Amino acid sequence: SMNVPIKTPDEIEKMREAGRQAASVLEMITPFVAAGITTGEIDRRCHDYIVDVLGSTPAPLDYHGFPKSVCTSINHVVCHGIPDDGKALKKGDIMNLDVTVRTADGYHGDSSVMFVIGETIQGERLCRVTQECLYRSIALVRPGVHLSELARAIQSHAEASGYSVVRDFCGHGIGAGFHEEPQVLHYDGYAPEADIALEAGMCFTIEPMINVGDSRTKVLRDGWTAVTKDRSLSAQWEHTLLVTETGVEVLTARRDEDLSFLER
Repeated sequence: SMNVPIKTPDEIEKMREAGRQAASVLEMITPFVAAGITTGEIDRRCHDYIVDVLGSTPAPLDYHGFPKSVCTSINHVVCHGIPDDGKALKKGDIMNLDVTVRTADGYHGDSSVMFVIGETIQGERLCRVTQECLYRSIALVRPGVHLSELARAIQSHAEASGYSVVRDFCGHGIGAGFHEEPQVLHYDGYAPEADIALEAGMCFTIEPMINVGDSRTKVLRDGWTAVTKDRSLSAQWEHTLLVTETGVEVLTARRDEDLSFLER
């Protein structure tokens, strides 16, 4: 069955630091994300901060050949969008910024957020519902809960809102490896042996990708950029989580984020 790593207390401290660092990148870049900035500039600012300020490494850079340090996924791009100096944000765009830091200790923190540029009622609603999907699943995390319960919380809220859940990409265990066991699906599609019960010390991401149209995606010729087949809007939010004895710790929580729903 699954070989899901259980983190030691020492590894948990290293994961906390990795999570804090990933969150700090998103906090740093937020004031710069506005109409007119290119995704290339976002990438450079994040890269320089990760390397020069944090003393860490952007994990996506050269990962299986990925050419940049962060992923920037605009509008109908589902994930793995490649930053580009020719691509400036404009009013009405929505963008996912996905940051993964590898610390000098060799541990990973992975988080993504949505930015709404200007006003877009459809985009704002999609982003809000997608974040609610993430939060509803995080709220369930504790020892003994099965991965399929997290998936059903995401799928039911997305579909009740008139949206679909991407099936081609999933969350993942994380630690010294960028991607570890288990796979974390965002829809109820688990084989019985893969639908594991959570245990204290597990670390993984939840990162639902939710579409206005149908769930199908395709990868562009660049080999990375995944888009909705029907060109409808897509949104994604992601946190790195630790299962504790009593519940969950959001390792990539940002200081401006209201996680009061976790107070039991």
